[in-house]
Amino acid sequence: MTDTPFPLEPTPADAQAAIADEFSFFGDWSERYQYLIDLGRKLPDFPDAWKTDTHRLLGCQSMVWIVAEGDAERLDFRAASDSAIVSGLIYLALRVYSGRPAREILATEPDYVAAIGLSRHLSPTRSNGLAALLAFIRETAHAHCP
Repeated sequence: MTDTPFPLEPTPADAQAAIADEFSFFGDWSERYQYLIDLGRKLPDFPDAWKTDTHRLLGCQSMVWIVAEGDAERLDFRAASDSAIVSGLIYLALRVYSGRPAREILATEPDYVAAIGLSRHLSPTRSNGLAALLAFIRETAHAHCP
């Protein structure tokens, strides 16, 4: 997964602060949803060969596939969805967590979710899907932690 753009910021805290800052520019949720869609378009290509039941993330109403590679020193995640908004949610999670050491992932709560208002503005099915995505990332980090 050498073609992954993540991490963009030096630390997860910096990534979460940048996300909160970017979302603060938008006055309403229609603009924020459009921004999420735009972010989702920036996800790296996800090979069709990976779009299998083996890589399917359960707990999402949309189709979501995720692959993790790496070790305790650096875990990289690649993911894709058939939903534009969910792709944006994936982008935000990968921005915070992908390309980081397992211990750093486990030490980082997803504060950006509340900071930008996602917890109040996502449908229950999207909230469940985001929770499943974040749980997969944490479980993967936990499995790689010495």
